[in-house]
Amino acid sequence: MPDKFNMHSPPFDRLSESQQKHLRASLDVAYYRERETILHSGQACSQLFVLIKGTVEERSADGSEVYAHYANDDMFDVRSLFEGQSKHHYIALEDTLSYLLPQPVFLELYNNNGEFAAYFDNNLARRQELIEAAQQQQNIAEFILTQVDRSIFTPPMLLSPEQPLQHVTRQMKESGVDAALVRLSDDDPRLTESREHPYAIVTRTNMLHAVMLDDIAIDAPVGDIATFPVLHVDQGEFLFNAMVMMTRHKVKRLMVCEGNQAVGILDMIQILSTFSTHSHVLTLAIARATSIEELALASNKQRQLVESLSRRGVRTRFVMELISAVNEQIIEKAFELVVPPALHDHVCLLVLGSEGRGEQILKTDQDNALVIKDGLQWHQCDSIMQTLTHTLLQLGYPLCPGKVMVNNPKWVKSQSAWKQTLSSWVRAARPEQVMDIAIMADAHAVAGNKQLLEPVQQHLRDLMADQELILTEFTRPALSFSVPLTLFGNVKSAKSGLDIKQGGIFPIVHGIRALSLEYKLDVNNTFRRIEALVERKVLEQETGDNLSEALKQFFKLRLAQQLSNQHNANTLDLKQLDRAERDLLRHSLHVVKKFKQWLGYHYQIRD
Repeated sequence: MPDKFNMHSPPFDRLSESQQKHLRASLDVAYYRERETILHSGQACSQLFVLIKGTVEERSADGSEVYAHYANDDMFDVRSLFEGQSKHHYIALEDTLSYLLPQPVFLELYNNNGEFAAYFDNNLARRQELIEAAQQQQNIAEFILTQVDRSIFTPPMLLSPEQPLQHVTRQMKESGVDAALVRLSDDDPRLTESREHPYAIVTRTNMLHAVMLDDIAIDAPVGDIATFPVLHVDQGEFLFNAMVMMTRHKVKRLMVCEGNQAVGILDMIQILSTFSTHSHVLTLAIARATSIEELALASNKQRQLVESLSRRGVRTRFVMELISAVNEQIIEKAFELVVPPALHDHVCLLVLGSEGRGEQILKTDQDNALVIKDGLQWHQCDSIMQTLTHTLLQLGYPLCPGKVMVNNPKWVKSQSAWKQTLSSWVRAARPEQVMDIAIMADAHAVAGNKQLLEPVQQHLRDLMADQELILTEFTRPALSFSVPLTLFGNVKSAKSGLDIKQGGIFPIVHGIRALSLEYKLDVNNTFRRIEALVERKVLEQETGDNLSEALKQFFKLRLAQQLSNQHNANTLDLKQLDRAERDLLRHSLHVVKKFKQWLGYHYQIRD
């Protein structure tokens, strides 16, 4: 196996032929089981690890910080070879195979080859800098739970649309502001074509460009150049959401509204000054990342963030939405770092499954796909998608056992090819195709040209709407797992625990997904789908409320045990639940049982 060692990637490509031969002759291979600790903090390290397969997580000595994930061809722990012992824990997240290069051989190569040594010197210095920055990041939850209020935003300067630019410029200078809102008249044609708030925004940059570049007269009315519509947040909204909106839309300021009334302007400088004691903020760290390693340090803060929010009693559904937004930012940034910029407008990266529905809290398997604009010939697509999959693995997103990932050509297609594939899946409607349809039904665009997804989604909605026979087959998996209740209506559990995904979450999620396809709903999130189905009178209000509460309860119980037991499994240990939690679980499972009976009746499934 050492003969297969990759000598073509840095830093090993910097070795001479004789040095490479010496390295190969010195290599050994080791196997580590899932969850096995490869290196303990404080343990002497006698070799360099170079991974062949599997995933390894680097944690702080107290286990509270995650610094990195290592996958195929990645190396660790270089620092300990110089310092004599490891500073951190290294744990195999799955069955892992690794090359072992003895410390004396590594140091010999390091001392005899300047280019080889320079690679490690530069990387170690940069890595230490990043880890120190990560260790300074505190109180993220405090930032996220802060609300937009009058102590943060400033009252707006309100202008009428007919005020001349020269007068507006003088007024803004005297008031010391660089942006103002224009209250549009009720008969403004922009309002008749839109349901947006009746305001436009003008900045000093707008006016400078209008006069100097576009030859607009200085006495022209300001309403003619003001930007409409204006991105806004509501007073009382979480500051985190405001920052995500600014980052996503690449703007520096937002309008703050109370109802339909503008009450302020919030800009990025105000946010940063509010938290000037924070050396890093999660969303800024993601947005500013220029390398995968920088992005990984931000990505690895997520579990700590979830734990902090949970301890504070923040509602699970809010945590879910928040982490979904963070995940979207991380995946989009990874896409931008890996995919050449010239292609960003010609391809669209999708997330699927729980991430596509916005229902993922802790990181689970990668589920993603790619839509390519028709006519694009992209010969490097396979290799770049392989790199993207590996990058997401480094960021803590495990590989999908079912290979629903962009490194699998099945999930990378042009718009036209996706439509043809969906049509063939619907025509076949066998179990494999049914689950593929279910996966694509939850697709959500996160990077690239997001408009490429909509025609594909619309095609699927058109194919599935009112198709009773196909929907019957589609719904059948929701009824395939038995609800974990005894004959007398009590909760029952296997020795390994109660699989809450099979017994509770999946029947609700998939059943609601089937109904959303039947009625051509254009929302992905299960809670929002339930709300839409209630609005359309497909579900009774009481049924919708019960399903939402049951699903929230399942997510809450699962998350609590995942955090306390330090795993990502879907099983619940009933012994860890108090009486009230067991009663709520039992009631929620009865809701699932009743819903499955309703689905069976609705789709005439009798087996």
